Amino acid sequence: MARPAYRRLVATTASALFLAACAPTPPPPQEPESDHVTHDELLPPGAQVDSPGEDPGETAEDPDWPGSLRPVNEPAEELVPDIHKRGRIIVGVDQSQYLLSFRDNATGELKGFEVDLAREIARDIFGDPEKVDFRFIDSTMRTEAIVSGQVDIVVRTMSITKKRLDAIDFSAPYLDSSVRMLVPTASGIQSTGDITDERICVADGSNVVDMARRTFPNQEILRTRTWTDCLMAMQQFQTGAILGDETILAGAAAQDPLTTVTGEAVANQQYSVGIPKGYDGLTRQVNSTLERIRRDGTWDAMFNRWLNPHIAARTAPSPVYRPDEPETRAVEGDQP
Repeated sequence: MARPAYRRLVATTASALFLAACAPTPPPPQEPESDHVTHDELLPPGAQVDSPGEDPGETAEDPDWPGSLRPVNEPAEELVPDIHKRGRIIVGVDQSQYLLSFRDNATGELKGFEVDLAREIARDIFGDPEKVDFRFIDSTMRTEAIVSGQVDIVVRTMSITKKRLDAIDFSAPYLDSSVRMLVPTASGIQSTGDITDERICVADGSNVVDMARRTFPNQEILRTRTWTDCLMAMQQFQTGAILGDETILAGAAAQDPLTTVTGEAVANQQYSVGIPKGYDGLTRQVNSTLERIRRDGTWDAMFNRWLNPHIAARTAPSPVYRPDEPETRAVEGDQP
């Protein structure tokens, strides 16, 4: 009579061993969490963090720009015959810089100061401000988009630098902007001297990257694909301050009321339209539009509509033209 009991014992033991073998391995003890949490695992796609002391790629010297080409009293079909014949101008812009160039979520329409400027350029070429083909380009690809012929011009917060001058031409300036910081209002940061261990964020491809490396040699620099990604990184506690143009930061502050643009100006910038190297007819055509909107009040209306509620009032920048010999003022319209 012992065999049935033995079988039950063996079966019970085997079942226990089987269950023990199937039980999950207990997790290892967790390390205590650090008091300093940066949430780096949530960095925006394509973002990179530079260690302190990274060497600036370009010096802070003036680019020694002789100025742009003066407008001439010639019709668009002679200055830019290829663009005029095509029936539209292809313009590189952003679609996420609130106030400057952004997609309205409610209507899907592209809006902003730089979008209006592109349409004014089209108005003077075709008599129709809607004859624009907008192409969205990253900050790092602005010069390449012009050189490769993807766009006719770029209207995307481009300042004039030595490196860019080697590859493309520029119009006269169309907007002045200072370089400041955007910080969480609760941080109490008011100037660069208040920065301690905060990481600084900038958009890659901007000349502000080198400004950040010179201004904050002891800080990590977070480089993101767009300024919107910088704002997202700040909201995720991955950066303590954004260094950028006040015109761009004003748009970010308007989207996030818990942030503040500091009063201290680190540098001053001017934006110009990027144009293919040697396409003098197009440069003169764009400068003709800039002259018109400065004189007829269009520039003031654009500024008041988009930027005046958010940054200090200003006027259109004075044109900067190079000495122009009379015999050189006849312009070939075809792009080289």
